[in-house]
Amino acid sequence: MPEKTTITGLPENTEAALTYLLWWVSGLLFLILEKDSLKVRFHALQSIVIFGLVTVIPMIPILGWVLAPFVWLGGFVLWLVLIVKTYQGEDLELPVVSEFVRKQVK
Repeated sequence: MPEKTTITGLPENTEAALTYLLWWVSGLLFLILEKDSLKVRFHALQSIVIFGLVTVIPMIPILGWVLAPFVWLGGFVLWLVLIVKTYQGEDLELPVVSEFVRKQVK
């Protein structure tokens, strides 16, 4: 079965992986562009939520500043894992976030 292509003409898995490339920025871009693929929209919104939090948490005075190195390190590792697993066709289920995102996408 041929892989489904998306609005950009890329394979669905490739476009879904690209939603994580520039953290929440690429997620927002693909959420706006992609209207047909629920998979891409799921990953785009998941990227916005996860990396939006990774961006905002370190801005919180004192507690955020203390947690910033751990949040950035965790965000970087999660970024790599999400890109690789999504490109391989796996939908990584993240606690709380994935459930929230699935409800929003449908």
